[in-house]
Amino acid sequence: MIGLSDTADVQNAFRALADPTRRKILLCLSENDMTIREVCGHFDITRAAIKKHLNILEEGALISVHVNGRERVNRLEPQSFKSATEWLNYFSQFWNERLNKLEEVLEREETNKKSNNRRKDK
Repeated sequence: MIGLSDTADVQNAFRALADPTRRKILLCLSENDMTIREVCGHFDITRAAIKKHLNILEEGALISVHVNGRERVNRLEPQSFKSATEWLNYFSQFWNERLNKLEEVLEREETNKKSNNRRKDK
């Protein structure tokens, strides 16, 4: 079972991942660390909107911000995806187990159906 102590981390990570613009920002940051100005160059939205998205990504711990002189450099934090990944993996495993059980039941029913049809044919 997933630990409840991770609930806030998971919630913040999923909140950050919920928006397509933030997901695109993460893709940009996966290639290079970037300043706000550099991130803005990839989007047709205001600097204020980009800053808001970056703040949410930072709250979700998916990025970190480092001061370099007068600039704030945004960096992807791939290890921080762990809580969201673990949550998704739990449910992936849950559904895999359920689907395997369903497949077993369907195979048994198909075998029984074939067996019953052979008896009827005799």
